[in-house]
Amino acid sequence: MSSKLGNKISEGSCSEVFEWEGSHKVIKLAKENIDFETMNREFINNKMAWDHKLPVARPFELLEINGRPGIVYERIYGKPLLERFLGHLMVDINQKVDLNGGDIPLIARTLGEIHNNSNINLPASHREDLKYLINSVQYLTKEEKENVISILDSLPTKQLLCHGDPNPDNFLIGDDGKAVVIDWMNASIGNPEADVAEFIVMIKYAILPPEIPSQVSEYFYSIREELIQIFMEEYTNLTGITYDEIIPWLTPMAARKLYTADALLEEEKKLLVEVIRKDLETRELTNKSM
Repeated sequence: MSSKLGNKISEGSCSEVFEWEGSHKVIKLAKENIDFETMNREFINNKMAWDHKLPVARPFELLEINGRPGIVYERIYGKPLLERFLGHLMVDINQKVDLNGGDIPLIARTLGEIHNNSNINLPASHREDLKYLINSVQYLTKEEKENVISILDSLPTKQLLCHGDPNPDNFLIGDDGKAVVIDWMNASIGNPEADVAEFIVMIKYAILPPEIPSQVSEYFYSIREELIQIFMEEYTNLTGITYDEIIPWLTPMAARKLYTADALLEEEKKLLVEVIRKDLETRELTNKSM
């Protein structure tokens, strides 16, 4: 079976992706930190999304290679959102970037399509998953984590499909101009606002790698509030959920991102911690003055 394995295409903190049976399929093989049960959950979640005609890669089978669980998917020819966006700028920093008609509204529509699907039910609770992840964060004190969870508990509860990890790398934009959402391991039922808040946190507080040219980084930092505004306008038109409804979720989702700190630059971790602590201090001062 391993003879079907081709060239490595990409690698993340939890998996490696290889060509499979030629050029039209890939296999996502788990690393040591991911077990069969976790990959099985991703397979089931992804198949559920595919069966409901959501914008995902088609899953074919779950198997094991040399003790490593893996999922065979159709191959999507395209690039992750941020890589694609920065790639345009690195070719020519002076080129005009079509913000309103480009990738950002496309991603808003794609995420909105997922959130508007009310016919899907999963056993996992997004809110309970978030509490577990926040409690596991090493960069906040016990009291700070309790305060973040208190914010989470105060927010309204919904029972809708959530992707659970909507960072820009999980949106692939294909050569056909369509977006596909990958990595459904953390899909669950909860509040779409949490998904949107996590995506916004990843744009709003992203620190680009040092190998990115400084002109490109500075340009990205200068327009990211505009990117968020464009995203929200498109998303609100589709779902009715406004930015005011997203804002209360930003601090809990910033804390959730610290759980995956291995994938973040040190500067980015420090920034997220600062943002969380500033919000907690502001809330404490507000409560004292009331």
